[in-house]
Amino acid sequence: MKKYWLLFSQSVTVMLAMVFIVATLKPLWLTSGPRSAAIATTQSASTASQAPRPAGSLSEAARVASPAVVSINTRQKKQRHRRGDPWFRFFNGPGDESEQDGLGSGVIVSPDGYILTNHHVIEEADDIEVVLLDGRTAAAKVIGVDPDTDLALLHIQLENLPSIVLGNLDNLQVGDVVLAIGNPFGVGQTVTSGIVSALGRNHLGINTFENFIQTDAAINPGNSGGALVDVNGQLMGINSAIYSRSGGSMGIGFAIPVSTAKSIMDSLRKEGKVTRGWLGLEPSELSAESAQAFGIEQVSQTGKLPQGVLIAGVLQNGPAAKAGVKPGDVITQVANQQVKNVADLLSQVAALQPGQASQLHVLRGQQVLQLTVSPGTRPVRRAQNPR
Repeated sequence: MKKYWLLFSQSVTVMLAMVFIVATLKPLWLTSGPRSAAIATTQSASTASQAPRPAGSLSEAARVASPAVVSINTRQKKQRHRRGDPWFRFFNGPGDESEQDGLGSGVIVSPDGYILTNHHVIEEADDIEVVLLDGRTAAAKVIGVDPDTDLALLHIQLENLPSIVLGNLDNLQVGDVVLAIGNPFGVGQTVTSGIVSALGRNHLGINTFENFIQTDAAINPGNSGGALVDVNGQLMGINSAIYSRSGGSMGIGFAIPVSTAKSIMDSLRKEGKVTRGWLGLEPSELSAESAQAFGIEQVSQTGKLPQGVLIAGVLQNGPAAKAGVKPGDVITQVANQQVKNVADLLSQVAALQPGQASQLHVLRGQQVLQLTVSPGTRPVRRAQNPR
């Protein structure tokens, strides 16, 4: 009997020791009931939060692109052009020098703090403040502006900056879904969706060089300078202008293509300006009436208009005049590239290197001429607000 009692006490001691070790090192092994159910519920909720979004959701594109879209606050002194005029102060007193505030958007295009926006957003601003989605703020420095495309490049100094991925415009087609991200009316960052309505829009009278992406994604005042992105969150354009009779979105918005924005950005970053070729011409679209008036031979032979641009005027002593171009000429090629319309001519002339001789193919009555021209540098114009 004593032997059995001793065996029982040793067994109990060993079991208690095992329970103590398990309770100390693995307490969940001894847990059951409601607590286990709660743990299982938590794990299920965590798994559900990582589940794929519903079909058609654009939340991932917005999540990827939104941190790189910033709000831009500008401040401008009133009557700045007359503050230094002593006669104005004498007759009118110190004047109203209260501040005017402006709102817009911008896109961080590199981790080292470069931001693309519209020129009209920061035009004549005395102070420019950039506000990030995470709440951080920084004063911005203007690196350069290009009024002819309504683009400007800013720089801020902050660490750990998000930046957007520049997309490939060749992959964008009419009907593709896009998102417009910006700060409309100063209410805070907003994401709207739509489709690409058209590509290559020009003749709008907004900028000198136009090649817009048209979209029906809602773009409102304050969205200018913001991002137009594809379903992958990659930058396709810089939101620039809207067609509106009320001041709000009417489903017709325009964005500067990323290809144009990248080219301008590279020039502004390297030189602080954009240098373009210039010939001193006044171009006009070629019509049947004007071609007949100037006796263009191809019209009489084929009955069809030749491809080219009619020159309505030539600046005296300008590069084109020195090369022999005359009013009534039709330019058909610039540097061996076909000219189809005025937009083509402007773009191809702008691409010429100032001072570097280039060839023009000209149709003058019944003659086909090849002229050598030395382009000048295109004068920089002051942009008007495209709104």
